[in-house]
Amino acid sequence: MKFMITILSDPKSGDEALGRLFNGLVLASEARAAGDEVAVRFAGAGTRWPEELARLGHPARELYEGLREIVQGASCGCAEVFGAREGVEACGLPLLGDHALGATETASHREPLKAGYQTFFF
Repeated sequence: MKFMITILSDPKSGDEALGRLFNGLVLASEARAAGDEVAVRFAGAGTRWPEELARLGHPARELYEGLREIVQGASCGCAEVFGAREGVEACGLPLLGDHALGATETASHREPLKAGYQTFFF
């Protein structure tokens, strides 16, 4: 099986956003442990998560760090719109831009589907 997990929740939105992040990362962990092909991306306000997850003591940090090798990056256009570009770059994640949108590029949601991924948005 192939899974693309995109985190959209905004870390500024409290417990529900944290729950969405956790559930997305748990699905990624479970799929990887089962030998599935899995990738994680951040898009929308979710591009703010990498900087949050880099903080010592964050409750999802250990889970996230265990999945870093399957994190593809964060949508470039989204990171710009939501003021997360510096944080994403500081965390060493690539900015994804395979879909032109006006003067910027965003991570495509169609390409993973075309490549056979089941896509999940959290």
